[in-house]
Amino acid sequence: MLPMKNRPGKKPMTDLFSFASGNLQVAAPYQPLADRMRPDSIEDILGQEHILGQGKPLRMLLQAGLSGSIILWGPPGCGKTTLARVMARHSDAEFIQLSAVTSGVKDLKAAFDRAAESRRLSGRKTMLFVDEIHRFNKAQQDALLPHIESGLVIFVGATTENPSFEVVSALLSRCQVLVLKPVAASALLTILLRAMDCDEKLQRPPKVLVDEASLERIAMMAAGDARIALNVLETCCEVARQQQPETPVVGPELVAETFQSKMLRYDKGGEEHYNLISALHKSMRGSDPDASLYWLYRMIEGGEDCKFILRRMVRFASEDVGMADPFALTLAVSATQAYEFVGPPEAHLFLAHLAVYLAAAPKSNALYKAEKMVKQAIRNGQEPSVPYHLRNAPTGLMKEMGYGREYRYPHDYRGGFIDENYFPEGMQQTRYYQPTDHGREKQTAERLQKLWPARFK
Repeated sequence: MLPMKNRPGKKPMTDLFSFASGNLQVAAPYQPLADRMRPDSIEDILGQEHILGQGKPLRMLLQAGLSGSIILWGPPGCGKTTLARVMARHSDAEFIQLSAVTSGVKDLKAAFDRAAESRRLSGRKTMLFVDEIHRFNKAQQDALLPHIESGLVIFVGATTENPSFEVVSALLSRCQVLVLKPVAASALLTILLRAMDCDEKLQRPPKVLVDEASLERIAMMAAGDARIALNVLETCCEVARQQQPETPVVGPELVAETFQSKMLRYDKGGEEHYNLISALHKSMRGSDPDASLYWLYRMIEGGEDCKFILRRMVRFASEDVGMADPFALTLAVSATQAYEFVGPPEAHLFLAHLAVYLAAAPKSNALYKAEKMVKQAIRNGQEPSVPYHLRNAPTGLMKEMGYGREYRYPHDYRGGFIDENYFPEGMQQTRYYQPTDHGREKQTAERLQKLWPARFK
């Protein structure tokens, strides 16, 4: 009997080992446009001129083939991985890439062993690139220290989070931190035009026509992320080929449909969360309603919890508006209740209402300053007992002991006021609250000056 593969009328079976022997034509794995267009040299990296421009120290070091351990801090798609690869190429170093999301100490040990072997056999340097370095715990970050110290590896870490908070101080002290910026829309447009001119898959027939207005829209909506811009361009081109096989065209409508909504760089648990709420707070404090609305909706559109924003605005009503407009606190609480009653997205208008009111309101931080002063005085001083005339006397025994004795009831006096000492015995009558002449607080200050002329001069 003939072997099955030689039987007439039967299609030859695939040998399981033919993959290894190279007998089969295996399709190349898909490679996204963003990866295909990854720059190979310093000159091709766009959008980071503040560290890679002509005459910049990093550029000069790279051109000289020199590199130390660094941490690259920047938003997604700004070129951190690309820069690390270019650094390795200019330094003639073997490049080992790990992701802190999927790697651990075992993977680090294997990388160090490989670096030691490379040094022993060829004397070649090794660059260890760890993406998302902030995902490593303290023990994993500490495992890097002796090998960076000894020079076994040139370490390059990449992170989207603030290294001051996410990277241990010992590792920070051994690395230079470089801040990468979101790629400007003009640089993104150049990158997209370069892809249209150079990428073989985009150039394959039938060639897709993409007008510059559509490319500009992609560059704008990508929000500084080159990876998103390139991958959206590729998606638009493939969709256009499906819709119009003979003369594919990418127009603004297709771009809008592909994006759905503008990409927003926002991490509710990360630094951007605190950056944006700080920007809102400072814009309201600076009495700029327009900037306040802008930062407010940056957070809302980014998916921030509106209750968090409202809590901060309620606090703002006392901390920064205070007695200059006492109604601000009432409105802030009312806006919070209205938000609960109506719910999003209609309730977003209540936050806008409150933000504009707080920004336009007169400002006073007198309450905030008084709070700090009195807390410091209490923590640094003694704790004198409450004077007897200020104590309640709900029982006969307490009355016999003198509780409430000689207390003068202000309503029994003209104007509902009597000059009385309400501080502990022996304690100086200190002025903590110092009202300003802003808004309603000016009236408060005038009344207090009449009541307590010695204190409120």
